[in-house]
Amino acid sequence: MEQVEELHAALREAGATLATAESLTAGRLAAMLTDPPGASKTYRGGFVTYATELKHLLLGVPVSVIETVGVVSAECAAAMAAGARERSGSTYGLATTGVAGPEEQEGKPVGTVFLGVSGPHGETTTQLGLSGSRAEIQRDTCLFAVDELLGLLRREHRRVR
Repeated sequence: MEQVEELHAALREAGATLATAESLTAGRLAAMLTDPPGASKTYRGGFVTYATELKHLLLGVPVSVIETVGVVSAECAAAMAAGARERSGSTYGLATTGVAGPEEQEGKPVGTVFLGVSGPHGETTTQLGLSGSRAEIQRDTCLFAVDELLGLLRREHRRVR
């Protein structure tokens, strides 16, 4: 997939590495990122924290975030990304959390997705409102996550195309 190859090229050019933290995508983002040959030069690994308690135990998402705003939130996505970055020793952490369906979660409708990116300049989040089947929401979340980090790299490292 061209978009993923572009992301790896941008990471290499920036001298950066990446780790992922996934919930609703359940490892699909890691699989997508490791598909191109040479991915191990920039991708360090990932955490699949599908269960709420694992977001806290493995990624350090504060219990206060889980209890007050929930796991389907910008705050959780940012904390997941920061946890992945910290625990893996990567330059960037990229996180996905949200509702793929078939039912709402935490009062949020199917297709509510939050992406989190953690990097040297802090954390950013993006909220998506996706539609389609469960598989389509998961796939589209992965594609948007790759685009999100690629855009950030291009902004932070002007020489990266």
